[in-house]
Amino acid sequence: MARGASERTSLEEEIVTCRACPRLVAWREEVARVKRRAFRDWIYWGRPVPGFGAPGARLLVLGLAPAAHGANRTGRVFTGDRSGDFLYAALHRADFANQPTSTDREDGLALQDAFITVAAKCAPPANRPSPEELATCAPFLDRELSLVKPKVVLALGAIAWASALDAFHRAGQRVGRPRPKFAHGAELALDGAPLLVGSYHVSQQNTQTGRLTAAMFDEVLARVRTLLEG
Repeated sequence: MARGASERTSLEEEIVTCRACPRLVAWREEVARVKRRAFRDWIYWGRPVPGFGAPGARLLVLGLAPAAHGANRTGRVFTGDRSGDFLYAALHRADFANQPTSTDREDGLALQDAFITVAAKCAPPANRPSPEELATCAPFLDRELSLVKPKVVLALGAIAWASALDAFHRAGQRVGRPRPKFAHGAELALDGAPLLVGSYHVSQQNTQTGRLTAAMFDEVLARVRTLLEG
């Protein structure tokens, strides 16, 4: 096995077996045990969820955390929930994914020049990891960024934006004070760091209220494509 592949496999194993945050461990396992009625026949993943995508991808999409009955059920980020439905359909339109749907780990989805991960690897209560939990998980994100070496990081939401800035800072880049603020369509170029682009999160709270439309997200991905090819 090539060194890069070996390192990715080792990192995935460390992520999947992590039990560092008692609150998150208890919640993800309770959800996996109780289940949702619509998924009562599923064997839930119920563990931390590693990133997923193409080795050496130039685009890294950074979300917040696995959904309780999405990735915490299926074991793959943004898979099996409405957020993933929106995200992968858009990535397919932008030629970053081979298909527009994502239902389970064996559905044939493959990413093209893209890698997707989350700042917190465990499903949190109320979709809200604590600052301490995000800090505990941060070394995993650092290692994913180091292994993938993306040209562009697309941060979905303010917490993902802040997590990316924290990772850049830990890697030695000067982020500055006050820190650049998150906004939909925001862009940030730092010496020695990937280009950072912001988008509203693809959650139902945004997509079903019209705060984030498919057209808006397509525009962001089109800009990402321009940055990648520039």
